[in-house]
Amino acid sequence: MNPNEINRRTFFDRVGDGLYGAALASLLTRDLYGAGPHHQTALPTDTRPRQPHFAPKAKSVIQLCMQGGPSQVDLFDPKPALDKFHGKDAPEEFTKVAPAGRSRKGQLMRSHFKFAQHGQGGAWVSELLPETAKEMDHIAVIRSMFNVHENHEPACYKWQSGETFPGHPTLGAWVTYGLGSVSQNLPAYVVLADPQNSLPVNGVENWMSGYLPPLFQGTSIKSEGTPMLHLKADFDEPAGVTAAKRNLINALDRIHKARRPNQPVLDSRIANYQMAARMQVEATEVLDISRETEATRKLYGIGEKETDNFGKRCLMARRLVERGVRFVQIYPKGQMWDNHDNIKTSLPAACKQSDLPTAGLLRDLRQRGLLDDVLILWGGEFGRLPMAQGEYAEAGRDHGPSGFTNWMAGGGVKGGTVYGETDDIGYGAVKDRVSIQDWHATILHQLGIDHEKLFFDRNGLHEKLTHTHPTRVVKEILA
Repeated sequence: MNPNEINRRTFFDRVGDGLYGAALASLLTRDLYGAGPHHQTALPTDTRPRQPHFAPKAKSVIQLCMQGGPSQVDLFDPKPALDKFHGKDAPEEFTKVAPAGRSRKGQLMRSHFKFAQHGQGGAWVSELLPETAKEMDHIAVIRSMFNVHENHEPACYKWQSGETFPGHPTLGAWVTYGLGSVSQNLPAYVVLADPQNSLPVNGVENWMSGYLPPLFQGTSIKSEGTPMLHLKADFDEPAGVTAAKRNLINALDRIHKARRPNQPVLDSRIANYQMAARMQVEATEVLDISRETEATRKLYGIGEKETDNFGKRCLMARRLVERGVRFVQIYPKGQMWDNHDNIKTSLPAACKQSDLPTAGLLRDLRQRGLLDDVLILWGGEFGRLPMAQGEYAEAGRDHGPSGFTNWMAGGGVKGGTVYGETDDIGYGAVKDRVSIQDWHATILHQLGIDHEKLFFDRNGLHEKLTHTHPTRVVKEILA
């Protein structure tokens, strides 16, 4: 370019070329993002305990993931109007709540099951949950939950991560990213799925860390057979030899890591190998429920055909949080709550498997003085429609995202509370509606986390569990 042709406009048009442009980009990047790499400079690379934003009410979480859609109108939200309109089309005024669910049409179906009031607050509970009913003074029931999608896969993504598509960190990953874990010899986030490897809808994506470092994803542990493979060495060797080998490996890891800074995947891999070594002793002990008394095992229904499967995992969950694990999820066997047909027999079967173990978990935590520190979550990604799916004698209920029930207990929750309402037929939430992001924010709040301040810098955005959705903490259910 002719120097005589250079003016202010041409200078700025060409200044991005060559070495000068690279230097300018570097300076501007430092001004925009700071001198560090393009993510949070204080990015956690381990699961050591971290300070919450304010004093927490709960220290850990056990989430009973009743994936599939428990029927609110048959369990916690009785609707006398269904008796009145049974066999008739739903009045149009009740089916205008969005999302509509799979069908606005269909004949309404009364519940097959009787309800009674329980606890000092008089909460209504179905006859299908007799043991849970005895614990209502310690439970806060949210009757006005709603989701934004009617299919399992998107609804489960929303329920777990706040969005209806994969790739985002799940609730457990966010909690352990924000708080770490008291235990350094066990995973911070443990998943107790069905022992027959019957993965829930969306599989392992229910406990993935998304764009957070892999260190914060859930670790799946089996309740039958060998809980985790390779916990023990294939042969015995002197303790000094084992210690020397580990020290050498740690030294090599430090050298390797120092030459490759700011690589969260590498950091997570090293941290996981180090934890695996520490777990060889503690994991074997914590997962051995035979160490519990017969009375405790009976409390969970262990040894009984219907309750043994779920009961073992509930007891394992108590033993894990007791030893400092931050977040534990329990998934039922298959899609037992997805009652598309013959709800008259399929729903009682699902309740039979989980009712006693769930109540046993609450009682055991309370007897041990742990319930105040542990937040218990129960519920699914949506509920069921009040309409019949099929002929009445063998009918089920289809997916109902517009209004359903979840509950919380322990961890600073106001027991004996019933919050929110659905309409007269149980189709949609109409009073004190609680979105998935409201639910997430409330859980974080009980753990001492401000949902607006828990974020991850990603491509210049502050990514959050509650994303950019309007969100509130449901303080009405908190003590």
